Amino acid sequence: MAMKAVVLVSGGLDSATVLGIARQEKRECYALSFRYGQRHNIELVAAERVAKSLGAVEHLVMDLPLDKWGGSALTGPIDVPKDRDEQK
Repeated sequence: MAMKAVVLVSGGLDSATVLGIARQEKRECYALSFRYGQRHNIELVAAERVAKSLGAVEHLVMDLPLDKWGGSALTGPIDVPKDRDEQK
């Protein structure tokens, strides 16, 4: 019987690599992503593609309302800071 793994999948390279390694190790993988109020749905679309293409048994998307703790450039109308001093 294969060991099970829950892999957090964002749709990016890091989480795709982790899922790929887990599958290579013959684990029964379940992908988990979060709908945290991100501006664009492209992350979740990419996460679904990664989960399917790498053979996850299931891809679950859970709501995680980060706006309860405050906003960020990922979730609200805040501009993404550019050319900021790395020392600050």
